[in-house]
Amino acid sequence: MMWSRSNICTPSGAAAFSSRWQKQRPDLTILNVTCTVLFVATNTITGRLAGKNILITGGNSGIGLATAQEFDKQGARVAICGLNEGTLQATKKTLGAGSLAVRADVSNLTDLDTMFTTIKREFGHLDGVFVNAGYSEFLPFEEVTEQSFDKVIAVNFKGAYFTIQKALPLLRRGSSVIITSSVGARKGWPTTSTVSACKAAVNHLARILSAELVDRGIRVNTLSPGPTDTAMFGRFPGEEQGEAVKDVLRTSNPSKRMADPLEIAKLAVYLASDDSAYVVGADFLIDGGVTAISAVGA
Repeated sequence: MMWSRSNICTPSGAAAFSSRWQKQRPDLTILNVTCTVLFVATNTITGRLAGKNILITGGNSGIGLATAQEFDKQGARVAICGLNEGTLQATKKTLGAGSLAVRADVSNLTDLDTMFTTIKREFGHLDGVFVNAGYSEFLPFEEVTEQSFDKVIAVNFKGAYFTIQKALPLLRRGSSVIITSSVGARKGWPTTSTVSACKAAVNHLARILSAELVDRGIRVNTLSPGPTDTAMFGRFPGEEQGEAVKDVLRTSNPSKRMADPLEIAKLAVYLASDDSAYVVGADFLIDGGVTAISAVGA
């Protein structure tokens, strides 16, 4: 039957039209049938990450939070982990149905085992991991204690290392592993001796894992932000000192500002998507030019 204006613009015609299309196109939702507008909504999920299951560690704040929300916007089903149950649940409420929030300390292997057991039960598999959980303390070299050293190494290197190792059984061919590194891995900034050394370590870890995992169709890359406006600066003693450090970072950056976490998230979307299928073992700088550009005579 040909559907003409006269067929549709009657109560019986509209009902017959809706019934037929619901059978032929179950992916479409017909909200109303008029003489001029036939389709106004669709159930089809679209986006660069549609159909992908992705874990984000440290997904309840800063870059991780922005990335969780952007991945969700791009159609991914997102699992996040972190230490603060309150911010985990608050973040989960901003994500789509089927998202997952798990309290886990990435430096604790028992926590990692529990988390991946939960993800396997709820998701079945993973298509990507954004290894983003981190911890920083900024101290002069001679003031770094064993306790401070161990905590920074445990989260930033040990945590990254074993998160990837324990995710492997769930990662399908074509999966993407992204590790948050830092421009600090390439810069000799004072007071960053522990955290920057960890970031240099994960850069090289990504290259080694790329060599080991490429035949399994798993690519590993690092994302190296410059100074980014996150709550990390609240760790400086006193709010005024944190703001003072941010002012210095803004004025010394060639772009005269810090990064917004959403800018980092948008690059992470590319690395998590199939658009980056040929990108293996690379480090992506997103730093406003601080690594590439120096003042004359500097």
